[in-house]
Amino acid sequence: MSEIVIIDYGMGNLRSVEKALQRVAPLQSIKVTSDPDLIKVAERVVFPGQGAMPDCMRELKRLNLIDVLMEAAKNKPFLGICLGLQMLFEFSEEGDSFALGFFKGEVKRFSETQLFDKEGNRLKVPHMGWNQVEQSTFHPLWKSIPNYSRFYFVHSYYVREKEPIVCGLTHYPDAFTSAVARDNLFAVQFHPEKSATAGLTLLENFVQWKP
Repeated sequence: MSEIVIIDYGMGNLRSVEKALQRVAPLQSIKVTSDPDLIKVAERVVFPGQGAMPDCMRELKRLNLIDVLMEAAKNKPFLGICLGLQMLFEFSEEGDSFALGFFKGEVKRFSETQLFDKEGNRLKVPHMGWNQVEQSTFHPLWKSIPNYSRFYFVHSYYVREKEPIVCGLTHYPDAFTSAVARDNLFAVQFHPEKSATAGLTLLENFVQWKP
């Protein structure tokens, strides 16, 4: 029986992620943990996230999780969700915080003074609710998910990458990166655990993924 570990660093919608994974992988062992030793031996790692980047980095350091997370992101099937995407980059405007630096790029805040829809109505920050994701490149985690499917978002910040890792784009109103991938790692700005059939399909694809 393979084991999937959900990283518990005191933040994030852990139980919703756990329940969604249990639904798509009822025969697999799924653990929510902050134990570095359990993360090291897990077959797959999920890093969910909600909250602020400075708090995230502080807790990862306090729990001695940074090294084991970096190792997992290099060597295991790894899924980052929301803040779990943003923390992979170098720097965030949220609290002027340094992040893990696994990818080159930064995390920017949506500009409330420049967000307008086609009718000229101001768009709100955070970007909250359902929005389409364009599958800009093929990836096994998009299997059986129609292009431009809708996923659920809740975020005020977005990533601006500096390397060719983009595999999903979303408009609010301009295009921003909503999914990235490299080797064994896949990370998304949206919440698959809250995204109905499309989200559950993505999680099931992750469970079956053999990068």
